Amino acid sequence: MEEKKDGFGSKLGFILAAAGSAVGLGNIWRFPYLAAKYGGGIFLLIYIILVVSFGFSLMVTEISLGRKTGKSVIGAYKHADNRFGFLGPVAALVPFIITPYYCVIGGWVLKYLVTFISGNAAAATSDDFFGGFISGAGQPSVFFIIFAALTAVIVIFGVEKGIEGMSKILMPLLVILSIGIAIYTLTLPGAGMGLKYYLLPNFEGFTVAKLLKTIVAAMGQLFYSMSLAMGIMVTYGSYMRKQDSIEASTRQISFFDTSIAIIAGLIIVPSVFIFSGGDAGMLNAGPGLMFVTLPKVFDSMKGGTIVGTAFFVLVAFAALTSSVSLLETMVSIITEKFNLKRAGSTAVCLIIVVIMGMMSVLGYSSWSSFTIFGFQILDFFDFISNNIMMPIVALLTCILIGYIVKPKYIEEETTLNGEEFKAKGLYEIMTRFVCPIFMIIILLTPFFVEL
Repeated sequence: MEEKKDGFGSKLGFILAAAGSAVGLGNIWRFPYLAAKYGGGIFLLIYIILVVSFGFSLMVTEISLGRKTGKSVIGAYKHADNRFGFLGPVAALVPFIITPYYCVIGGWVLKYLVTFISGNAAAATSDDFFGGFISGAGQPSVFFIIFAALTAVIVIFGVEKGIEGMSKILMPLLVILSIGIAIYTLTLPGAGMGLKYYLLPNFEGFTVAKLLKTIVAAMGQLFYSMSLAMGIMVTYGSYMRKQDSIEASTRQISFFDTSIAIIAGLIIVPSVFIFSGGDAGMLNAGPGLMFVTLPKVFDSMKGGTIVGTAFFVLVAFAALTSSVSLLETMVSIITEKFNLKRAGSTAVCLIIVVIMGMMSVLGYSSWSSFTIFGFQILDFFDFISNNIMMPIVALLTCILIGYIVKPKYIEEETTLNGEEFKAKGLYEIMTRFVCPIFMIIILLTPFFVEL
């Protein structure tokens, strides 16, 4: 007998869970340094425009596709049109690639959280602390497995009791923590310079080529931040109640996700400016910004240990809500494909995550000399999923909806209860014309423009 499909118990639960999926490591560290790198206020403006047009359209499509078909990403595309059945497995591969290395990074966050909580924050300010940590297989493996196991425990409890229950607790806490830390940071001497750099558009040397780079960077961030083209929103859509509004929910999720990203910038950019004496170059540290630069920033603050601890609690919450959505997508696929119960599917997925994640862990230690096309193992997984597979999935999704089954296929689901689809005109233009062009630009830009 087929197990009854789990689902969200309320509209709020769905919104918080979907927003939790969207709010992750990309919001906390990636968004702020991209904004600082690409013209501050210019990047923010372009990103917000893309969120309300490009991001909105893709999210409506994926949530509607999931709810209309009631299937995981594997079955949803095939249900829409049998000729596009191949797209389901391609999209399904994305969370199988991302989840393992995401949990590895989640383990890094736990390490720093434990370091700050235990009163050893000063140790994290050493230049070789991060490098020394990830270059050893022991501790990174332990923290990675703890983070992956914690994710699996939440998923095994199911959608309503596990994911929805976690989201109703962690997401409000995440908002309170982020706002609180941001307010504290902005009251520090010298924060105004960083705030100005972050929010005001900087047109100095801003050429057409740089504008193109900024648009591409903002689009790439949008994918990563809003959990698009990786099967998550299709999966969560399949759990969504029929009486809830897809259009309104999408707007609320987008607002939540974008707000947290902007608030994270209000924490990080002024903090780095205060610490560096106004050196904007410190913001371009990439992953090292969170694990190398920020501990030094907190150490230089009055009460920095408390602020640092709160910050890594915030990051841990954000990482956990995203890893749960990624693992849930994997579990949904395995459950549907092999007709397993949730516990069995979760166990299978956890084994896959641990095996693949250990490859990323070892890629910085005993396998550090091994590279794939010049990439470390973790970096390769990140590149192939974010720069290749996700844009391809989004492009083919737009072709499927825009030209094969037509936008009406999605619009029927958004107006299921007689509600008006207010953004119908925008949705059709974006899905049929603008989004496909954006996807082609993302796919081709790395071959012609150095970002």
